[in-house]
This record gives sequence, C-alpha cells and structure tokens, in this order.
Amino acid sequence: MIVPPAGYLAGVRELTRERNVLFVADEIQSGLGRTGRTFACEHEGVVPDVYVLGKALGGGILPVSAVVSSAAVLGVFRPGEHGSTFGGNPLACAVALEVIAMLRTGEYQARAAELGERLHRRLRGLLGAGPVTAVRGRGLWAGVDIAPRAGTARQVSERLMERGVLVKDTHGSTVRIAPPLVITEQDLDWGVEQLEAVLAG
Repeated sequence: MIVPPAGYLAGVRELTRERNVLFVADEIQSGLGRTGRTFACEHEGVVPDVYVLGKALGGGILPVSAVVSSAAVLGVFRPGEHGSTFGGNPLACAVALEVIAMLRTGEYQARAAELGERLHRRLRGLLGAGPVTAVRGRGLWAGVDIAPRAGTARQVSERLMERGVLVKDTHGSTVRIAPPLVITEQDLDWGVEQLEAVLAG
C-alpha cells in the first residue's frame, strides 16, 4: 500500500514515451473505482499504454480479468497465439460488461472518493495515540502500519475476523483495508471501531 509521490507516474509516462517503451499499469486492485477514480492512474492524469484489470471486474462474483489496450498494441497477437485459464467464459464476461456499465455513471467512483475521505480521516485519528504508526492509501483502500507491540498484521487481521471484519495482512506490519464500494457510512465507522478495539487490546 504505497501511494507514489506526486509527479511519479507522470514522470514514468514521459520517460516511457521518450524511450518508446510500453507503460503497463497493473490496476487489478487499484482500478475500477477503488481509489475514487475509474483508474488510479487518473489521479495524475496519466493514460498508460496497457491496463491490466481483474477482481472488481467480476463484480465480486466471478473470476475474470482483462488486458486493455489499443489495436496497435493488442494487434500483435493472432488467434491461437495466446491462451487464458478463464478466457471465453460467457457468464463472467456478461458480469464484467455490467460492471463497466455501472462505472459509466461515475456514482461508484464518487462514492469511493467521499467515503474514502471519511475512512482516512478516521484512520488518521488513530495515529500517535496507539500502535498505529502510519496510514496510506486513496479512496476506499488503505494500508495501516501497526507497531510490533500490537502484534503482526496477520494477528491483527485474525482478531478483526473474530469481530466480523475481513481485512488483508501483508505478512508484515501493514493491514490492508478495502471495503466494498457499496459500504454504508455506518458499516465503515463500525469497521474502524473494531480496529480501534483490537488495537486497544
């Protein structure tokens, strides 16, 4: 959960253009509204040559992923030259098309931005007073660094699971929080309260 410093992605985009190198953006976790924009690259006004998408593309229901680019880039593949484990699944593709249609309204991106501000404000409130040493992220996506005295991120994640909150540990000191884009303010606040309770011991 590391947010690149301002100007970093724009600098990479400029460098790749100068050197004629493809800029591939892995937006599997950060894309499709999660950060408050359709793609996280949009926070810097950057359009990569290739997007790699997944997870949210299946609406949380089905496994589906996609590589999105121009005909000039993807046209180098001919039928039969590339395979996929889940390629050609009609149901997964129908779900993915519906997800894309839902994102066209901008509602979910705006929701992630608004609720993300609330989430990050609440999480930053945990800094300094307890074992939270850093909070990073954008939109409804956050990384919370935990001091060793509170346990590992895995231990914190397991204690949260016992309280009904699912988060992801990083096998280190960072707990990753990625609530669904349809979460209510009340559920978001409740989840942060469970984290506070777990960290309080």
